[in-house]
Amino acid sequence: MLGRDDVVSVEKARQLVLDALPSGSLPQVKVRVEESLGMVCAGDVVAAEDLPGFARSTVDGYAVAAADTFGAAETMPAYLNLHGREVFMGERADFDLPKSSACRIPTGGMLPAGADAVVMFEHVQPIDEGMIEVVRPVAPGDNVIQAGEDVHRGETVIRRGRRIRPQDMGACAGIGFAEVTCYKPLTVSIISTGDEIVPAGMSPGMGQVRDINSYVLAGMSAEAGCRPVRRGIFRDDYAVLRGVIEDSMKDSGIIVLSGGTSVGTKDMVAKIISDIGSPGVLFHGVSVKPGKPIIGGVMQGIPVFGLPGHPAAVSVCFELFIGPVIRRLSGVEESPAVPRERMVRARLARNVSSSAGREEHVRALLELRDNVLWAVPVLGKSGLISTLVRADGTFVIPLHASGVEQGETVEVRLF
Repeated sequence: MLGRDDVVSVEKARQLVLDALPSGSLPQVKVRVEESLGMVCAGDVVAAEDLPGFARSTVDGYAVAAADTFGAAETMPAYLNLHGREVFMGERADFDLPKSSACRIPTGGMLPAGADAVVMFEHVQPIDEGMIEVVRPVAPGDNVIQAGEDVHRGETVIRRGRRIRPQDMGACAGIGFAEVTCYKPLTVSIISTGDEIVPAGMSPGMGQVRDINSYVLAGMSAEAGCRPVRRGIFRDDYAVLRGVIEDSMKDSGIIVLSGGTSVGTKDMVAKIISDIGSPGVLFHGVSVKPGKPIIGGVMQGIPVFGLPGHPAAVSVCFELFIGPVIRRLSGVEESPAVPRERMVRARLARNVSSSAGREEHVRALLELRDNVLWAVPVLGKSGLISTLVRADGTFVIPLHASGVEQGETVEVRLF
């Protein structure tokens, strides 16, 4: 175990845990498409048919052979016979369109054989019940979606490792997938520790505080696509904590403890982690503010984190360490070309100093002043949940910098 005076960098700490994670296949589950939002696709979704399965109109108008409209103009329209049949929505166009003819067709309607384009109603003048004049020409394919133009049969629509979005759900439905195979969401067990912590619904006595961090962690875990389980509040006792951790290992992909990571007589989380299983604690102390006392380890293939008790530290540590582990264990395959985090660039509204030698994450409120985006630091101790509530995100002061000056551009990671 690394000593508290021998803290490691954020990058090294994160890599230590990622390298210790077990390899192998991840558990999968079949889910209905409408329930798949946010889950990670476990296999390529390949179209078994064309989408659409027929050529269809994109406008209300007349189906025509484009060649019959060539050269048409308001001063010299093309005259076409109005076919006795018309296309109806949801019905097959089971007739051939004769040469120099046109038939009415609605948006989404199937093109009949012999037609290869659609003229909009706005570009047609009726002559009588049997003839129309076209005042603007169309080219083959105009106002038409061809069969398979959206998706070709055999095309990979969604690749393995993609976190499913609403448009992905629509694509699956469009090619006939009522179910999709996804990786089973991770269960994140959240354990609150500390003799001073009481439930949210209880009035705290002197020296006691309500549980805040388990709710922050549950929300962040759910946003990351996991199933959070708040195990409860447990006193700082070796046997009690070891018991709840071992019980959580039965059905958890990740275990997170809040509190119990500071140096002192009650600092026993690190010992429990190493006692339970190899490799045990991988780091205890990281050069980051807030969150320096964080513990990270792996027990019998299950990653475990001991977080400081301050809400701001919990939020930062989750983003830096727990989030990457969740993505790895969830089967997410990220594209290097797509930013994972929502970032905005803003000018810093005031000077912010920092102690060189640690990466500092500063909470910030965004303000728009004369069409310029400014980041206003939300200063306050890391134990204040209100600083997180008021902030829109955080920006980073690098490891070896002594601060950032007013007016400099910073990148704010949005919550």
